[in-house]
Amino acid sequence: MALRLTRKSIAALGFASALILTGCSDTGSSTSGTDSAGSTGSASSEEGRGPITYAMGKVDSEKLIHVIDKWNETHPDEKVTFKELAGESDDQRDSLVQTLQAGNDDVDVMALDVVWTAEFAANQWLEPLEGDMAVDTSKLLQPTVASGTYNGKLYALPQNTNGQLLFRNTEIQPDAPTTFEDLKNSCEKAKEANVDCLTLQLKQYEGLTVNTLGFVEGWGGHVLDESGAPVVDSPEAKEGLQTLVDAYKDGVISKASTSATEQETHLAFTGGETSYAINWPYMYDLAKGEESKVADKFEVQPLVGKDGVGVSTLGGFNNGINVNSKHKATARDFIEFVISEENQMYFAENSFPPVLASIYDDEALIEKYPFFPALKTSLENAVPRPASPFYPAISKAVQDNSYAALTADKSVDDATADMKAAIEAAK
Repeated sequence: MALRLTRKSIAALGFASALILTGCSDTGSSTSGTDSAGSTGSASSEEGRGPITYAMGKVDSEKLIHVIDKWNETHPDEKVTFKELAGESDDQRDSLVQTLQAGNDDVDVMALDVVWTAEFAANQWLEPLEGDMAVDTSKLLQPTVASGTYNGKLYALPQNTNGQLLFRNTEIQPDAPTTFEDLKNSCEKAKEANVDCLTLQLKQYEGLTVNTLGFVEGWGGHVLDESGAPVVDSPEAKEGLQTLVDAYKDGVISKASTSATEQETHLAFTGGETSYAINWPYMYDLAKGEESKVADKFEVQPLVGKDGVGVSTLGGFNNGINVNSKHKATARDFIEFVISEENQMYFAENSFPPVLASIYDDEALIEKYPFFPALKTSLENAVPRPASPFYPAISKAVQDNSYAALTADKSVDDATADMKAAIEAAK
């Protein structure tokens, strides 16, 4: 399932998010030449080359339509047609699954929510990116590459990404914490200011899974090991979940958090009701806005964990190639074109976090988006959500048991044991 993120501003930075989609359309013009990645445009007579169709949901699709137009200008014989998937995120996934299960080739390249990639790879619906299909990923943020990898093999190329940030009201909290213990110790200042200390998303939905995983991973634990076996009951994983539960019960985390999505979180922070907030970068523009009570008195940084920088969960999309595509060579060149410097810079300039690492060091972009250095650090230390074809069941197991530990006095030992049992039962 996709992470439901509401994009409330132009910096609604591309996340694995709720997608609302309709219809399908053609884009592009027809001139010949060479693209910025150095590919020549043409050769429909060559094996595996020719026109292709790219499928994505409506949200943020205008960024890809721009890229498609650029490709089509120099590839008159290998034009890309954009197909807009309809409905919410689950509806879009179902549409792609129906196409792939039927062995159809009407879609060549698909924008996959990062949590779909393992499922599609496990079902052998994606062409592995190896051999002649290999793409150089050495210059990409490596956690994003991991999100497109299943059982040690790359099946989808990262397109855009997202990571969480810690927002801090500097009027209340002048010093940036370096560990979660530092943050806890600073909560007295929030109490003196008569506001909550930390607000984040602990309502029982995907946001709870994301934040639970952040604590589990930030304390050295994992939900699954490299073989895909559940290890959420390890001492490290238990310590992370216990830290989250204790912080909520001790008042470090606001009581409102168990009813909070991203929207309630940003309203609390921009309204001056909480001294810290964990949220996605889209909140930066909102915090700077005219209606914000913290417009000139907040800073952002990576999340904080047990011993330093914390662990964010990744959002974003990966591009996968339909194993039944008749034009896989063109599809491979197109997804490589998407990660070219020119296109990744365009993403960054239009609030769509890129996967090309060097973009985050561009001085002009940092001036426009001062949170970019913090976001780069967040992404470099991020982890994908568990790579499993059974991800929806894993997320439900995490949500159900984490919420019970937070609100119903379920012990962390019992919560993690039940998480593990539910994950094993789903396989």
